[in-house]
Amino acid sequence: MRAHLVRSIAVLAIVATPLAAQTSAGQGMAAADAPPAPVAPAVGDWAPDFTAPVAGAKGIAPEPVKLSSLRGKVVVLAFYPADRTGGCTAELTKFRDENATLFGDGVVVLPISKDGLDSHAGWAKDLNMPFVLVSDTAGTVARAYGSQRAPGKYFNRNVFVIGKDGKIAYSVINLNALSQDAYTSLGQAIAAAKKS
Repeated sequence: MRAHLVRSIAVLAIVATPLAAQTSAGQGMAAADAPPAPVAPAVGDWAPDFTAPVAGAKGIAPEPVKLSSLRGKVVVLAFYPADRTGGCTAELTKFRDENATLFGDGVVVLPISKDGLDSHAGWAKDLNMPFVLVSDTAGTVARAYGSQRAPGKYFNRNVFVIGKDGKIAYSVINLNALSQDAYTSLGQAIAAAKKS
């Protein structure tokens, strides 16, 4: 009886192993079919260049913004989920209200979402924003900066400070829009980038 039981357990173990292998292989195939998760550039990396349309409080800009044309200035890219939402309004209102102290002269602030130009123009006008908003409807810029998990998804609230040399000087993934500490750290990073 005991020998029969041991033999049955051994047979079950042999049968179970291929089933487990098949399950992991199937999961591996599904993962291989899924698009790779975007990776954010690290501090010290060159900031991926882009050209994208912008709109501000005065309406849709006639020319797009090209990141490489801003070389020599400190640039802040602030990816955010959507216009007119609670956290995004808190973040961009903070940027507006503390524009002089948080950013100051020589800093170009470029908030970026997948919203269209008309939405950006209306929101920027309503909030009297002193900067333009980048429209990245296809998510191309967001994916280059690891700020959109998959096409069609909202952007993560990631912020990048790009130094005058065109390299990433500072980044914060998933900025807490309601934390004063987050803005203090960002302000310190911007001040350091302006000096270098």
